Amino acid sequence: MESIVEILKSAPCTPKAPLRQRLYAAEQLYGKYNVHVICNAFDIPRGTFYNHVLRNKKDNTWYAKRREELRLRIQEIFDESNQVFGAAKIAAVMKNEGFKISNEMVRTLMRDMGLVSIRQSAKKLYEDEGRKYKNHLNQEFDTCKLNEVWVSDVTYFKYSENAYYICVIIDLFSRMVVGYKISKTNSTQLVKSTFQIAYKARQPDSSLVFHTDRGSNYRSKTMNDYMRSLNITHSFSRAHVPYDNSVMESFFASMKREELYRTKYRSESDFRSAVDKYMIFYNTKRPHKKLQYKTPEQKEEYALKLKDF
Repeated sequence: MESIVEILKSAPCTPKAPLRQRLYAAEQLYGKYNVHVICNAFDIPRGTFYNHVLRNKKDNTWYAKRREELRLRIQEIFDESNQVFGAAKIAAVMKNEGFKISNEMVRTLMRDMGLVSIRQSAKKLYEDEGRKYKNHLNQEFDTCKLNEVWVSDVTYFKYSENAYYICVIIDLFSRMVVGYKISKTNSTQLVKSTFQIAYKARQPDSSLVFHTDRGSNYRSKTMNDYMRSLNITHSFSRAHVPYDNSVMESFFASMKREELYRTKYRSESDFRSAVDKYMIFYNTKRPHKKLQYKTPEQKEEYALKLKDF
């Protein structure tokens, strides 16, 4: 009853208004309240409401924008919970943040996004993922040539009220950063576009192994289909074993210690510029113990000279 009163107080029309007006008002609240409550408040048959939404949503910019906003936040909460939270917990978090959203809406969007809590059939999921997401490295980080193995991960950095995700790809042979990108969302598009940057710059052959953790962005159908189209072998760390991707863990620790945590950025432009400069510094100026104190650039130049002989 309280929800119905709340809806009617903020509604631009009454339950006695023409059906078209009531449908429009109800549509603006779709996802914020339970559909049953919305329809009861405006005296609209649920079948009529669903037909209206399904008929209009393809051309409804507001509808598409809102769903995308909800999808992004759902993905972030799901990842932050290490894929543990289901629809009810994610909805609770979002409600605490001020989102008007129902458990039903979160469940529907999670189903569309292919997000499944690891608490559901955890043992079966563990066994299935072990077969599907194979670890081809097994913590063997020494390689013999350029573009043999790339490793990648995404780190989170926040300054002031701004939060960013930084995706990086490193060639294990030289420890060279071969691709990176900054985004405000930790999405499949972020990791795919970062890989495309590296792939275009390096032009590796199909023997390349691309090793990542099991984040949902790396495990997404979009990303796996893309890897398959290039005949690239995608290797995955075991669940919750950071040492399986320790090169990336070490890189991000160095970047934060040597740059990000030392500087107070005045703007997004300053922050992005600082990341650009650090990547250049890391590749061309910073000696690496694993490389006998050569820089990644020197390591690659030396390898290419040997190849020419």
